[in-house]
Amino acid sequence: MAKKILEVRDLTVGFPREHGLLKATDHVSFSIEEGQTLCIVGESGSGKSVTSMAIMRLIDYAGGIIAEGKITFDGEELTTKKQSEMNRIRGERLAMIFQDPMSALNPVFSVGDQIAESLRIHKGMNAKDAWNKAVEMLKLVGIPEAEIRAKQYPFEMSGGMCQRVVIAMALACDPELIIADEPTTALDVTIQAQILDLLRRLKRELRTATLLITHDMGVAAEMADRIAVMYAGTIVEEGTVDEVFRTPRHPYTVGLLRSIPRLEEEPGSELYTIQGSIPGIGELPQGCRFHPRCPHAMSRCFIEEPSLLAAKGKEGHRAACWLEGIPEVSTR
Repeated sequence: MAKKILEVRDLTVGFPREHGLLKATDHVSFSIEEGQTLCIVGESGSGKSVTSMAIMRLIDYAGGIIAEGKITFDGEELTTKKQSEMNRIRGERLAMIFQDPMSALNPVFSVGDQIAESLRIHKGMNAKDAWNKAVEMLKLVGIPEAEIRAKQYPFEMSGGMCQRVVIAMALACDPELIIADEPTTALDVTIQAQILDLLRRLKRELRTATLLITHDMGVAAEMADRIAVMYAGTIVEEGTVDEVFRTPRHPYTVGLLRSIPRLEEEPGSELYTIQGSIPGIGELPQGCRFHPRCPHAMSRCFIEEPSLLAAKGKEGHRAACWLEGIPEVSTR
């Protein structure tokens, strides 16, 4: 059995206010094994990025707190660590690829210096060795003329190049886990495909575990070993790629899959959309949080919130839904 590199249990993250805690995530649980890619999918506002910020313990700097739950990374409890202790883990053993590469890079330092700084801090390299390693990392992520590019500043590079630099920076210290928060959102389709190919190749060669966050079900199908579907701050379904795409057990997952455009559809036909919008923090309905948008909602859904339970005969495939027979609901 593969070793669990990350285990999140009952994670509740919120933002303190005068009238109480505004929960951004509510009892989120999942785990990632060595060399595995877990993809968290869901609409904007589902709590995906907040979850990643909590794992990195960066939520502290955004005014948030971890109210409940545990985050265990390679056997170490992260929720109780001081920021000084997290500084030794972040960047070396636990790295993050941020959504916007331009805001993740410092505009007044060359990209080579920014990669080398991480190596000097975490690996104790001298300036020359750190610089040479930074150039090697730029070559690894497919940047041509790496020796020249290393001396350039972020504003002299394209968005795709900057994203490759951010990936090189994340991989520089050989981390055990990489968190990629929508790493292709700001890129055009061609560059997006190149970045995804790069992440797949690096996973295959380096066996690094990955937590990939996206709202694109196509990216999830292409990249993930397992998928966790998140809605309104909680996970509503989790399973392998095959289980989630072939036999979805939650109406929200079915809606996301039906929203994917298909080549066989008639030109000019209306695309499927999930009616309504995701509730804001502090505006969750009673009962199942998806029932205002669910075409299958029944009386129990308005009163009682379902737990995340395993499908019959499939311990690893779980869904939070009172409706029986969801696998028979068509995704077309």
